[in-house]
Amino acid sequence: MRLSILGFPLSHSLSPAMHNAALREVGLSDWRYEAMPIEPARLSEAVQLIRGDDYAGANVTVPHKEKIMPLLDGVTPVAEAIGAVNTIVKRDGKLIGHNTDAAGLLADLHTHGVKIQDRVVLVLGAGGSARAAVAACAGMGAKIKFIARRRDQAESLASDFQLPTSNVFDLTINDLTRASHDCALILNCTPLGMRPNIDSSPWFDSVPFPKEAFVYDLVYNPRETKLVKQARAQGLSAATGLGMLIEQGALGFELWTGKDAPRKVMREAAEEKMKGK
Repeated sequence: MRLSILGFPLSHSLSPAMHNAALREVGLSDWRYEAMPIEPARLSEAVQLIRGDDYAGANVTVPHKEKIMPLLDGVTPVAEAIGAVNTIVKRDGKLIGHNTDAAGLLADLHTHGVKIQDRVVLVLGAGGSARAAVAACAGMGAKIKFIARRRDQAESLASDFQLPTSNVFDLTINDLTRASHDCALILNCTPLGMRPNIDSSPWFDSVPFPKEAFVYDLVYNPRETKLVKQARAQGLSAATGLGMLIEQGALGFELWTGKDAPRKVMREAAEEKMKGK
């Protein structure tokens, strides 16, 4: 059986290494997981490929998480509420869209001891990853603020989750300073800092971080993003999204195979891949 990840670009992806190691670990040696870099104009072609009898499903990453939804046969209530799909599971010949990102994020925040109930979370970005992050944090009772280059997209996201659009700020030095002063958690949901553009960051060097904030960068490759370096240089605790990648991937793996995901093996494979081995 085959599995794929659909996205563009995919040179940064650790998912093939992670999932192929997991498949070997549970004895599914006749399964394979591969990268399928697909430009947006060819997304429907990719979905048709996944409808083939040799496919069990796929992962979906940027920029396709939202646009793929109408091309599927259905989506789960969670994916519908989030408005984005990151996992496709084939059941009885039908392609069903799931979202395991929100659960994966909450699981990793718990691992880091981050508490967000009744606290302020600043979300950087307003795309498909941001939608999952907002769903997860709002569901835990957090107060959400947004920073985005596209204000209209962020306001639409806030409205979709019945959050005040007055909490939407522009990506400027002044707005970032105002929006972040009381945050307990800062979530980067943009691709800024992702390999190969490792010198970019959504955070302006001239803006200090809130003293008690935890900084979480959904970007997981490189091992230490510029945003994480910036936060740690100011004495803050910070993490990349590697833990979230493992958790969301493990949930998808279990949906495809019906077997418990070997999370330790998945993490080791992802870390080895980042080392270039």
